Amino acid sequence: MDSTAFTDALIRERRTKRAFFLDRPVPQDTVQQILSVARFAPSSSNTQPWRTYVVSGAARERITTAAVDAFRAGPDRLAHEYPFFPDPLHAPYAERFTAFRGQLGDAQGVHRSDKAGRMRDVERQFLFFDAPVGLIFTMCKRLEWASFICYGCFLQNVMLAARARGLDTCPQQIWSLQSAVLRPALGIPDDQMVVAGMSLGYADNSRPENNMQLRKLALDEFATFVDA
Repeated sequence: MDSTAFTDALIRERRTKRAFFLDRPVPQDTVQQILSVARFAPSSSNTQPWRTYVVSGAARERITTAAVDAFRAGPDRLAHEYPFFPDPLHAPYAERFTAFRGQLGDAQGVHRSDKAGRMRDVERQFLFFDAPVGLIFTMCKRLEWASFICYGCFLQNVMLAARARGLDTCPQQIWSLQSAVLRPALGIPDDQMVVAGMSLGYADNSRPENNMQLRKLALDEFATFVDA
């Protein structure tokens, strides 16, 4: 396979996975390789805003337990570092969001009216979906929107580098709600905001939620070519 075909296949094969094998560890040197190559992401004027905390073993257990406890304690224990979506979310994004949530719920066997089931689904996010490695990403609070664009490039590099090594990932904005847990547990400085988390490991592809086929926009739905 030539480099073009390999790269195209790698991008297409990357999928967000929501169930992993906890008993299949990821060697630390593999995580180091992933981050070492991901750091070559582009950033505005080479500012490189990313900072990463890698949690596994006992540290992962402590953090996930504390995060689930905080979630169960109620919304007062959670706080947005930044808004996820406008309120209300508008067309066409609201329709895409609703379609995705319905498809995911069907795959998991959790109906939208099943509040307890939806709560369990959120708790699984705070367990890194049983992935043996969790990544927490932070950024200086004083940086502006351009740095979020740079961060997206870095996160995509992490996910592609993981896939190239036979690993899977789930990027998770929801971890940005857990700064009260993460800051003391990881020693995150006060001038840093939690941007996101990421589950990293070997996906359990027997699970229906790991085999969803999501509709992606066709080229003519998002690209405009202007040549005159």
